Amino acid sequence: MNITRDQIDELNAVVKVEIAKDDYREKVDKILKDYRKTANIPGFRKGHVPMGIVQKQYGKAVLVDEVNKLLQDALGKYMTEEKLDVLGNPLPKNQEEFDWDADDFSFEFDLGMAPKFEVNLQPKKAVVSYEIEADKKMIENQVTTIQKQYGKLSPQKEVAKDSEVTGTFFNDEAGIENTTTFEVAALKGKKNTDAFIGAKVGDIITVKTKGLFAEARDFQNAFKMSQDEANDLNAEVTFTISEINKREAADLDQELFDKLFGKGVVTSVTELKDKIKEDAERQFKQQSDQQLLNDVTERLIDETKFDLPSEFLSRWIQSTGEKEMSLEEAKEEYDRSEKGLRYQLIEGKIVQENNLQVTFEELKAYAKEMIKGQMAQFGQLNPEEKELDDIAARILGNQEEVKRLSEQLMHQKMLDFFKENVKLKTKKVSFDDFVKEVYN
Repeated sequence: MNITRDQIDELNAVVKVEIAKDDYREKVDKILKDYRKTANIPGFRKGHVPMGIVQKQYGKAVLVDEVNKLLQDALGKYMTEEKLDVLGNPLPKNQEEFDWDADDFSFEFDLGMAPKFEVNLQPKKAVVSYEIEADKKMIENQVTTIQKQYGKLSPQKEVAKDSEVTGTFFNDEAGIENTTTFEVAALKGKKNTDAFIGAKVGDIITVKTKGLFAEARDFQNAFKMSQDEANDLNAEVTFTISEINKREAADLDQELFDKLFGKGVVTSVTELKDKIKEDAERQFKQQSDQQLLNDVTERLIDETKFDLPSEFLSRWIQSTGEKEMSLEEAKEEYDRSEKGLRYQLIEGKIVQENNLQVTFEELKAYAKEMIKGQMAQFGQLNPEEKELDDIAARILGNQEEVKRLSEQLMHQKMLDFFKENVKLKTKKVSFDDFVKEVYN
């Protein structure tokens, strides 16, 4: 057997594997002899079938199978020994009219080589790291929301500006039939508000969906649809009123504090606001961390320049897709996935050069911390170590869970690494300003 490589350019190579008859003959002959001992062929006793018949019936299939095994083993060993950093898998060349009746065989494979590049973690322009603060307005709004949520409902005879109405939106043609509750104050515009003011239980009000609510979330709750669906909807609907209530705000007293946070945890309005601020900023940190990871990822992709073997990768996508696709379709799929592939290569290089690989011990410790957090939610604050080990072992016995937890842990390791090594600029903002800067 002989293997040679023709390096076309930095990103493309062709490997040629030559297999002679002596490389496979002994193995093929042994398998055919074993077949002869067990073959059931009409007209012959088991074990007495002429070798010529066995060869005629099974010889080609055994040959192809054994040569392919030999080929794959040799190709894999060669790439390992040569330390070839390839993308995708080798693609066979010129297989359409391959002659399996020959004694010696020659196979060629296209290889797509991974590019060589350096990652600069200190860009000229620093990446913004947002520190989202819960401002006074947000905290006051949250206090008001809590008071409404835990307040008492008083029935009303007719709808007023401060009413909550419950009823059913309906439009048969648009497939809308949804019972919901909303505040009249959530409606947008005088025309919509006036349509409800003074209405009584049992009344049917006709309105248009477009521009009905001031906030998108109220629209989505009212019609139970996604933001995209909501944006496209412009229908006339009826609303049949089934309840009219006025919500009296709950008092900010110890009974409410205990109901919210547990007995004695919060004892004053000041402590309530501090707790709201603390909880909100903990959630904001998750959002700001995710945004930081997104922004660093985008910056690295934009500023880390390297070429890819695009033609090879398009053909590889074509050959490995779940459904049959043309080369043109494969190229379109490559274009869609190119950015993700670039980041995989960048991340892989960072992980390798900085020893950020996820170890089993790290994964086990991460799983145990996750389990402790879940148990704490049910009041189990001090679980025994053996119990944690047993639960973690069951979780890590599931390959899907291992994959999911590994991805989460790698996500966290990359985030921590970027915080320590990437050029960042901290920017304190309110949540509203964060949304404006990031999503508008």
